[in-house]
Amino acid sequence: MSDIILDVKHLVVTFDTYQGSVQAVRDVSFHVNRKETVGIVGESGCGKSVTIRTVMGLNPRSSGSVRGGQALFDGQDVLQLPEKEIRKLLGNRMSMIFQDPFTFLNPTMQVGRQITETYLRHHAVSRREAEEKALSILRLISLPNPEQNMKRYPHQLSGGMRQRIMIAMALICEPAVLFADEPTTALDVTIQAQIIDLMNSLKEKTETAIVLITHDMGVVANMVDRLYVMYAGKIVEQGDADAMFHRPRHPYTWGLLDSVPRLDERTKEELHSIPGMPPDLIAPPEGCPFAARCRYAMNLCVRRAPDTIPLREEGHAAACWLCHPEYVRQYGETTREGRPNVK
Repeated sequence: MSDIILDVKHLVVTFDTYQGSVQAVRDVSFHVNRKETVGIVGESGCGKSVTIRTVMGLNPRSSGSVRGGQALFDGQDVLQLPEKEIRKLLGNRMSMIFQDPFTFLNPTMQVGRQITETYLRHHAVSRREAEEKALSILRLISLPNPEQNMKRYPHQLSGGMRQRIMIAMALICEPAVLFADEPTTALDVTIQAQIIDLMNSLKEKTETAIVLITHDMGVVANMVDRLYVMYAGKIVEQGDADAMFHRPRHPYTWGLLDSVPRLDERTKEELHSIPGMPPDLIAPPEGCPFAARCRYAMNLCVRRAPDTIPLREEGHAAACWLCHPEYVRQYGETTREGRPNVK
């Protein structure tokens, strides 16, 4: 049995609008191993959520279309499955924790019933057995007073408790892959820390692989085994967590890291931000999509998009001309601290 549970290859997704076709995902490839946590990081609009929703068959078919690629889940291309077969996987073998639980929970149903409905849909068990399973999951995620809270409605719970209910719904069928789409965005910092600790704990207790989608490098810092950085519908850098946080090579990754406030240093400087705006994906640039915002951009960057270049560590790669062996041989290695030998 292969260690890879999800293998996305050369995925291309577009959306038709009155202005033209938006190229939301452009030749994206990544994989997820069993029992590991993978992060997909990037600004809003970079294509990370569209990528995952495409894999799960959740994009609107009226406007969105897959123009190419594969998404092999346990060896089966889910992009080719009919909707009926996809529904058998969703909530069962593949689950998602959505960004805003209050939007996705039914306000007219007790949360306990919403959790058990997920289990009953995929298992031939009695409601009593489903309720016992729900209670065991709520205890696993450390929800206070699970028997009492199962009888409550979403509006009677705090934001953190609602997010735990969403996690319980996603985990009750013991999925092979759990997608978490910005799971801490709507929560205050204290609850964010609790949810992150909870997901780290679940990773140790279950055999579920986790794909964490976020714009915040700080959220994934202590969670992921490997990291993919997306920009303008493309993967621009990838590697294991140690390489990505300590030896990043793409200027966009540097910008994301510099935007995270440091709690271990005292500084009076303002928070760093990446200047400019992402490109228009109705007419994406011919060259590197980050060139217009990059302080190290060269004429070549504007004219031609770089290939993904393997780096020193196995699995670490970046789509940047600064990493090209010929450039490094001639000018030296450019780092977050600056570019050597070139004015």
